[in-house]
This record gives sequence, C-alpha cells and structure tokens, in this order.
Amino acid sequence: MIESIGRWFREKLKGFSYAFNFFLFLLKETANFPWNKRVGFKVLIMQIYFTGVEALSVIALISLGIGAVIIIQGMAILPMFGQSNLMYTILIMVITRELGPMLTAFIITARSGSAITTELGNMVISHEIEAYLSVGIHPVSYLGVPRLYGVILSMLFLNIYFNLFGLLGSYLVASFLHEIPFTDYLMNLVLALTPADIISSFLKSIIFGFIIAVVSIYYGFNVNRAVTEVPQNTIKSIGMSITLCIIADAILVIVTRL
Repeated sequence: MIESIGRWFREKLKGFSYAFNFFLFLLKETANFPWNKRVGFKVLIMQIYFTGVEALSVIALISLGIGAVIIIQGMAILPMFGQSNLMYTILIMVITRELGPMLTAFIITARSGSAITTELGNMVISHEIEAYLSVGIHPVSYLGVPRLYGVILSMLFLNIYFNLFGLLGSYLVASFLHEIPFTDYLMNLVLALTPADIISSFLKSIIFGFIIAVVSIYYGFNVNRAVTEVPQNTIKSIGMSITLCIIADAILVIVTRL
C-alpha cells in the first residue's frame, strides 16, 4: 500500500517536473522567436488561417445568437424593475467582458486546440519529430512556438469579431422589436463602454490564447509511441484548457473588481 502510494507520488512528481521544464523551454523559445533564423513562418500563417479565418462563420453565428438572446431577455426583465437604462451596460458587461473572450476560448479549444494536439501527436507517432531533430531543428521551436503565436493572435482577432457580431445581433433584434436608430444604439454603447472593459477583454484574450496553445502543444508532444495515446491526450488537452481558462477568468474578474 505504502509502496504503491510512493510510486504514484514519484510518477506525479516526475510528470510535473517534465511539464514545468517544457513550459520554461517553450517560454524561452517564444521570446527568441523574432530573432530565430529557423522560424516556421509558414506554420504561423497556416495556424492563423486555420484558427482565425476558418472559424469566422462559427463565431459569427454563435455571437449573433448570443447577442439576440441577451437583448430579448434584457428587454423583457429590466423594464419590470424600472432599469431599462442599464441595457447597454449589461450588453457591454456580458458580451465584451465575459462571454466574448470565454466563448471564443471554448470554440478555439474545441476546434484548434484539439487539432494541434492531434497533429503533433501523430507527428510523434510517425517519427516526423525525430526527422526534425536529426537535421538540427528543434520541433518545439519550429512547430510549437509558431502555433502559440498563431493561436494568441487569432484569439485576439476573433474576440473583437465576436463582440462586433454579438452587438450587431442585439441591434437587429432591438430594432425589430422597437424602432431604434442605429446611431443612437451605437452612441449608447460607446457611452457604456469604459477603458477597463476594453483592457479586460484584450487581457483575457491573450491569457486564454496562451493557455490553450501551451496546453495543446504540451499534450501533443507528450504522446510517446502508441496511436491510442493521441485521442486520449486530445481529450485531456481540451479538458485542461477549459478548466485553466475558467480558473484564469475567475482570478481576472476578482483582480479587476478589487
């Protein structure tokens, strides 16, 4: 019994040590990326295209629906308490500060994070990683770091895109129920928007993108030899990314509200 617990503890400690060293190396290579001669710019462009461009239709559809639901619920509930003037503040608070970064992170995790883990895991299985090492190219620097930059940049762009379409969906529903000039709607949104909202939204995008990329890359390279490890690691990366994003969001909310 004691021997089993000790073995389990040693394995956990070994795994944590490997993950920590991997994280430090990835950070160092990320900082050296602009000055690295063997950088994977093609990998970076392809990652931005896959994560940022090909997800536009999904983000637009979800954000339009979310914006429409929020304005319908708000217009039904707020007048009952005589707080109709809070509609624009709630729109900014919910879409810009919370749902925009968080739902975008979930979509990128499910779509791009899983793809990164699967692709890197399959490259490990097919010995492509060993081929990179044999010619003196470190796979984390050439394959991992460009993906990290690509996911963070795409996360920033998609969050802005989510906000625009979410607020557009709210306007479309609001103008359908009540005649509201677009200039009045836009002006009220601008008045409700504060610098803290913008900073919080951008900060969450960067942190969530960083978390998703690091976790997905780590679990991709953490595949050893068995093909069955690829789907297992993909599921682990999705679960870990979502969990860490939620924890990071809770911490950021507490810090920004202090």
